[in-house]
Formats: sequence, structure tokens, C-alpha cells
Amino acid sequence: MSISAQELNHLCKLAKLSPDEKTLEKISSQFTDIINYIDTLSEAKTEGIEPLYSPVFHESAVREDKAVRKQTPDQILKNAPETDGTYFIVPRIVEGK
Repeated sequence: MSISAQELNHLCKLAKLSPDEKTLEKISSQFTDIINYIDTLSEAKTEGIEPLYSPVFHESAVREDKAVRKQTPDQILKNAPETDGTYFIVPRIVEGK
């Protein structure tokens, strides 16, 4: 199976590409190769075979997702140059009316 010139032009238009004639021939040939390869893959006997997402069994090494407060607000604010006890005080950088 191969891709027609009309289909190829449509794909190029969708992708906002404007290849020259030589490039179009190359792309057409590559598309044909890809389609033929997919046709070959579709002939494989896969009935009863579970999908395989990785050839290696992986256990999650990620920690349990739970909120942990490691520092208190007072510990965080003690590093600030200026605070009001709850928030950082920073210089105003936007002039208001």
C-alpha cells in the first residue's frame, strides 16, 4: 500500500509544510515503507497476549504520597530579611496610581 499524492499534499497542508517535489517523493517513499511495516506487524499473532508496557518488571521506588511538614513557618521566616510574623516583606517593584 502507498500514500497517494493527494493524501500526501493534504498531510503537508495540515502540518503547514511546503516541501519541494524532490522532498515530496522522499516523504512518499518513507510513508510507504512505514505503512508496509505496520501491515507486516498487523500479521503477527497476538490473540490472548496481554499488553507489555516494559520488558522488565518494575516496582515503584517512589515514596507514599502524603503531606509532610518539614519546617515550621517560624523556621522559614527566620531566614527572611524582613517579615511581619506571617509573611515575607519585600520591596515594592510596581508603582501604583
